[in-house]
Amino acid sequence: MSEGLMKMWIAFGAIAFMFFSVFFIYVSRFKLKRRFLKGLTATFAYLFMVIAGLIIMLVVFSGPVQK
Repeated sequence: MSEGLMKMWIAFGAIAFMFFSVFFIYVSRFKLKRRFLKGLTATFAYLFMVIAGLIIMLVVFSGPVQK
C-alpha cells in the first residue's frame, strides 16, 4: 500500500472519530438523564474529537507524498 493511500485511510479513521464524537455528544445532551453517564459520554466525545484533530493535523502537516 502506498504512502498516500495509507494517509487517506488514516484520515478516514479521523473522520470516523469525528462522527463518533457527534453521536456521543447528541446522546449525552438529549438522551441521557443520569448526570454521571452524561459526563462520561461527553468526556468520550471530546476525547474522540481531540484525537481526530491531532490525527488530521499530522496528516495535513506531513506534506505531500512523493511519487
